[in-house]
Amino acid sequence: MTGTLVNALAILVGSAAGLCLARLAKHLPTNGSGDLGQRLQSILMKSVALCVLLIGISGCLKGKNTLISILSMVIGTLIGELLDLDRRMYSLGDWVQKKMERLAPGGTTSVSEGFVTASLLFCVGAMAIVGALQDGLTGNHSTLFAKSLLDGISAVIFASSLGVGVTLSAVAVFLYQGLIAALASLISPLLGGTVIAEMTCVGSLLIIALSLNMLGVTKIKVMNMTPACLLPILICRLYIIVPVFFQRIFG
Repeated sequence: MTGTLVNALAILVGSAAGLCLARLAKHLPTNGSGDLGQRLQSILMKSVALCVLLIGISGCLKGKNTLISILSMVIGTLIGELLDLDRRMYSLGDWVQKKMERLAPGGTTSVSEGFVTASLLFCVGAMAIVGALQDGLTGNHSTLFAKSLLDGISAVIFASSLGVGVTLSAVAVFLYQGLIAALASLISPLLGGTVIAEMTCVGSLLIIALSLNMLGVTKIKVMNMTPACLLPILICRLYIIVPVFFQRIFG
């Protein structure tokens, strides 16, 4: 799990740098247009949101079967809504925010928003899955080391605009990638190229929803949709098993 540990540390370091930049921005002088620091933080937030939108759109293009995406989103959202994951996450975020008020840069975003946004961005994608599998199966850390560099740079930008919640995403990345690495020998047969592509596509739809929330266009409860990211594993298997089952019965 060396690669996963490095990845989590890179996010922590990047987040710390981003929070420092946000604090420095608060102390910039004001002018006739108002607080320069606040205006910089606001426009940076919009810039990041547009970049997140680009990431989501490019990830969606990796999917090959629209039906798998539709089934995953519908069933996954239903599960998440029944469990009310969004409310639970925001309750946790509010609790953490009270405990970490001194670390918050004083922006307009909550701990929960920064945590959910950054966690999805850092966890969704082929590099997270393939890198963790390589880490667990062969001890090859190169993919996760490359991902660590990208995530660390991204964390600087996200933390400066989304706040201290981005720091907590390091925990999510460590648990997510660490679990894949630990169970690599068991789950690798289930995660072929097609499955990873569909998982990336579904996750990217959630990233698009996050970007729209960041831009203030929508108020989608994205956390309630997160179970959809795992459903391509099951649905892709059913796509193989069900035709064979009917062929054996009626063939």
